[in-house]
Parts: sequence; C-alpha cells; structure tokens
Amino acid sequence: MNNYPYDMKPMYPTMSTQNVTLVDPYVIRTLETIRGRNVVVETVRGSLHGVLMDVKPDHIVVKSDNGDSRFFVRIQQIVHIMPI
Repeated sequence: MNNYPYDMKPMYPTMSTQNVTLVDPYVIRTLETIRGRNVVVETVRGSLHGVLMDVKPDHIVVKSDNGDSRFFVRIQQIVHIMPI
C-alpha cells in the first residue's frame, strides 16, 4: 500500500527533446546589408561563389554564378563571407 491519496501519484521528470537554434542578430543584420551582391561564402565544407539572394535567421540563399542553382546554407556552417 502506498502513502499517497488515491488521486495523487508521485511526479517523475519526463524526458523531452528540445531543438535549439542559435541566432546571431549582428551577423544577420550585416548579411542583410550585402543582399544582392556577389559574395564568396566559405563554409566548413568548402567555398561557394554567387549572389546573396536572401537572409533568414538560420540560413542564407546564394544563387550560383551561372544562375542555374540556388544553395541554402545554414548560418551555423559559415566560416566567413566576403563581398566581391
């Protein structure tokens, strides 16, 4: 027999998963100032040349130099960006 009244049960912490996205407002504001310009984006996987088309809190959109492809690059994967 337990010591709890019939309508009470012991509370155990439940395991939950939370996604966390780091947003750097200074980086986003700076990227917005070069929107529409040609850039070189250095990522952890290599470099990318093209036009910075859009800036979102978690990614940027770069249109390739030949205009055939658009790349969505997570801001967390960017090492540096250089306007050209």
